[in-house]
Amino acid sequence: MNTDFINLTTENLAVEHLCCIIRSKKPHPGVEAKRQWLSDRIKEGHVFRKLNVKGCAFIEYAPLETAWVPIVGDNYYYVYCLWVAGTPKGNGYGRELIEYCLTDAKAKGKSGVCMLGAKKQKSWLSDQSFVKKFGFEVVDTTNDGYELLALSFDGTTPEFAPKAKTSKIENQDLTIYYDMQCPYICQYIETIRRYCEVNEVSVSFIQVDTLQKAKELPCVFNNWGVFYKGCFETVNLLNEAYLKRILKK
Repeated sequence: MNTDFINLTTENLAVEHLCCIIRSKKPHPGVEAKRQWLSDRIKEGHVFRKLNVKGCAFIEYAPLETAWVPIVGDNYYYVYCLWVAGTPKGNGYGRELIEYCLTDAKAKGKSGVCMLGAKKQKSWLSDQSFVKKFGFEVVDTTNDGYELLALSFDGTTPEFAPKAKTSKIENQDLTIYYDMQCPYICQYIETIRRYCEVNEVSVSFIQVDTLQKAKELPCVFNNWGVFYKGCFETVNLLNEAYLKRILKK
């Protein structure tokens, strides 16, 4: 098994690929936006650890206090993403990556590790059945089927921020909250923008560009949140077919 992993740093961030979208020649707007976002987050203790191959096998996590999600708690790590796909899949890299995170948390005296999940597994969320094998349990829920999973080392647990459970906004238009953490976001925004222009659909894009904005969001969030007719719909990135289903409601 290849156990050669590398952590992104402010020194190697400009030259290392980001796993999700690998570009070796032409610049990619989503990748460059992610690099810029990471350049500030790494200084806050954000960890991006990946298999040192040209493929997709990585984990991304941060201290909960500085994680851009509407989740609150003391002394936890928050896992944004754990993803192994393509050729690396099936080699035990997911286990190595989550075990690295748990070991890191214990070494730093953390109270535990948490992540976003759902009653029914959803795309764009890490495999919750996988992390439950390591002892993660549901510690908080929302009325729309999302869950907060946590592995506590000391009995304490994090929770969704109060506003995250409201899942309502005044704006009735299609409304999308986003940040630049995921390199796919730029292209999905453009897809939705074009569709809405052609089909005369009113849409509002709200960039979450500060930690405070993230902690006060009116919905669960990993880097994307969609509302329609004032109601929260999903944290999934939207392709055109998914968007059409939402707009039919």
